[in-house]
This record gives sequence, C-alpha cells and structure tokens, in this order.
Amino acid sequence: MTISKLLVANRGEIAARVLRTAKARGLATAVFRHVAEQEGPAHLIADEVVMIEGPTPVAAYLDIPQIVEAAKGIGADAVHPGYGFLSENAGFVAALEKAGVTFVGPTSEVIDLMGDKVRARAFVEERGFPVAPSAIEDDDPASFVERARAVGYPLLIKPSAGGGGKGMRVVREDSTLETEIETARREGERYFGDGRLFVERYIERPRHIEVQVMGDGQGNVVHFWERECSIQRRFQKIIEETPSPALTPEQRDEICETAAGIARAVKYRGAGTVEFIYAQDGAFYFLEMNTRLQVEHPVTEMVTGFDLVAEQLRVAAGKGLSAAQADIPQTGHSIELRICAEDATVDFRPAVGDILLLDEPTGPGVRVDSGILDGGKVTTDFDPMLSKLIVHGQDRAQAIALARQAVQDYVILGVTTNTGYLDAILAHPDFASGDISTGFLAEQSETLTAPGEDVSDLLMAAAALSDERLVSEVMQIPEMYRKMGGWRN
Repeated sequence: MTISKLLVANRGEIAARVLRTAKARGLATAVFRHVAEQEGPAHLIADEVVMIEGPTPVAAYLDIPQIVEAAKGIGADAVHPGYGFLSENAGFVAALEKAGVTFVGPTSEVIDLMGDKVRARAFVEERGFPVAPSAIEDDDPASFVERARAVGYPLLIKPSAGGGGKGMRVVREDSTLETEIETARREGERYFGDGRLFVERYIERPRHIEVQVMGDGQGNVVHFWERECSIQRRFQKIIEETPSPALTPEQRDEICETAAGIARAVKYRGAGTVEFIYAQDGAFYFLEMNTRLQVEHPVTEMVTGFDLVAEQLRVAAGKGLSAAQADIPQTGHSIELRICAEDATVDFRPAVGDILLLDEPTGPGVRVDSGILDGGKVTTDFDPMLSKLIVHGQDRAQAIALARQAVQDYVILGVTTNTGYLDAILAHPDFASGDISTGFLAEQSETLTAPGEDVSDLLMAAAALSDERLVSEVMQIPEMYRKMGGWRN
C-alpha cells in the first residue's frame, strides 16, 4: 500500500520527532491539538493541525471514536501513535483497521497478546525463552497467596495489565504479603481497570536491559542491539544508554537474539522492544514487550545510523525490512537524558511554570528532541518530560563527558527541571564505572540530592543577562519617557 498522508495521534517531543521524518519522506502530515494545550514544535512542523475536544487534554487524546473520525475526515492513510496514550491499545488499532486506516505498528491481536503481562509471559515461557520464577493469579485465584509464598522472597507484585511501574510492589517479609497484594490489586483497578496480578522472584540489584526489534509481520525480524535502562526513579527511566556496560560481546549476542526470537514467534510487525531483567550473575529473564516505539529510541539511532521511524513507515507501507542483521552496526556510545519538569529534592514532585528562557545545547554529537518552545507554559495536564537530550561519543567515557557538558549548557528558566540531578548522576563514580542497577538512584539518594550552596538566583540572573533579547527589552526606555528627555519634576 501507499502512505501519502500521516496523522500523528500524539503530542510533544515524540509528535515533532515523527513529523520530521514523515515530512522528509514527502508525506503530508497532521497532528492534534487540544484547546487547552500550548502550541509546541509539532504544531509548527505539521502541515495540518486538527483540534480535538475533551473534558481534559488527556481525555481527548484517549478518545478513540474522535481520533478515528478525525483520521477519516482529513483523509489520512495512516496513523502513527508515538508512545503513551493509545499506542498500545488493541481496541484503538482494531477501530482503525475497521475504518481502513493503517496503524503504524503491530496488529491488534499482537498488541492484545503482548500487552497482557500474564499472557505474554506464558507465551514466552512455552516457547523456551527464559522467565523468572513466578505465580499467576489467574491460574488458581484461591491458592494465589500460597503459590506466591512458594516462589520465595523477595517478591515483586505486578498488575497483569500494568505499565510504567504503576501498581508494582516489592515484598520482603511474609507478614506484609497479603496487605501488599490487596494494595497492588486496588492500584491495578484504579490505573488500568484490571485488578489481576502476578508475582515473580525479585532479583536483587538487577539491571534493566532491553532490545530494539523490527519485524515485517511475516516472521522476519532484525534487532538493533540493546539499551541499558537501569537508571530509574520509581520504576521509570531517566537515563538510557547503548551499548550496555554490563555485557560481554557473547552476552550481547545472546540477549539480542533471544529478543529477536520472541518477536519472530509472534510474527511481529513494526518497531517493538523486548525487555529483560539482568541479574548480577549474568542470567537474564523476560520482563515484558512494549509494542511501540520507545522514548529512548534515539540512542539506538545514534549508534546504528538508522531512522527507526522511517523503518516503521516502510514496514507499515508493506515494503518489508530495509536491512539484514549483518548490515546493522553498533558504533560508538550514546546516552539519553530525559529532561523533566520536576524537583528531584522533593521526591520528584512535578513542577509548573512559564518558560521565560529556553536555550538548548547544540554541537557535534548532540541531539535534542524537544516538546517545548520559548515562552511556553508547563502545566500538570501531561507527563513532566519536556525533552530528551541525546549525545554520541566514540566510547562511553567520551559520551559521559559530552552529556555532562550538554546538560550543563541546557538552560530552561521559569520552571524547575532535573538537569542538575542528571548531571550529578553522570558525575557519580559508580555510574562512570558502570556499577549500576535499577536501585541505584534510591541507594544514592542522599548523595545525588544533597543540598549545596544555593546559587540558583545568581545562575538565573547570569543566564538572563546573557540573553540579548531579554536585556534589550529590559533596558529599552518606554516611548513616553524617552520623549521627555532629561526633564525632571
């Protein structure tokens, strides 16, 4: 099939990033905007901006009938979901399929299977791929608590339909097991409308390693190597890199081929990510599969030279994979920092405010995927991530040095961000040596957020005075006073 017009059913930095590739490929483009939403880069890039309605901006972006009708109304051949919102909603994909609009991603059946942690886990285990010891509530709800105890402590409780770390609970003592199960069930029902649970052995000081895959829907799959995603706060990533400093070449090949094998088994179509828990002894276990493009996909693009959105569009148009596995390199080292509007010293509390000055870093090996504009407003309507800072160096040491310089040069005035916190992580000796785990930020919380001399006012003043536009406006004499000359009363 031919895709001539693409609707991006998303917003912020990912919408802008998808639109740039679509326009470079000669496609007509459209993107959504809610009346309460600030203008962003995506709205300036797209050929067409489609207004959507809803009691809240998020509700509008989750309104399947409205989005499908909008796609049909503007004559879009295809819809790219980005990540978040409806990107992994099988019902949305089925509605597009029924309307004759191509979804840039896997089929609704594959999303339904791999999006359910319990079913996905069973599917993977049945085909001989590694999974951690576990117990699934659906197998026998009456005996779930006893079977959970039999797995052994520490345990990790997860909602079956979960994602983003929501509803996950670590249990180390038997006395708290039943209480934590009930808490996890309530959170699963609240966040996902599904209280089903499963538990698995919690791996102490694990690493989170994921593999980027791309399939043509016919069983042909290639991988684009792995990403290390262990730097997380509250189960959510804030720094990602590739290659992983933990893996030997042999381990890298093994984990990447395992991911590709899982994707082949499900006849995966489009871009997806197979995630693994990696133990200190080198063992790894299937965690889940994200059936969409990941936030951290730019680091993969930096080391391979492939545009993953272009690959998605190619596969969606039925043209198949553009490269064989042997043609996909892994060159140098790349690191991504998620720039978020939040206060790391107050339990990562989301921040709001007007962006008074925005000066993003540039230069060789530096890329910024941004969802904000100078003069914009940061609200609580959406996720606090504002942009992504990505760097690429010849090796990990050079990439860390480049990332530190770039994040120090990143200026956002008017709203609190985590740039200083990210720099503190990069500067930590354990990060530099690669001795990290998913618990690293919690273990080093006092070190990374220790209060120092408060120079924020001085830094803001210096940054403001370095901006010629701001200085010019401040120093300009209003017309009525200028005409008065030197007259005084």
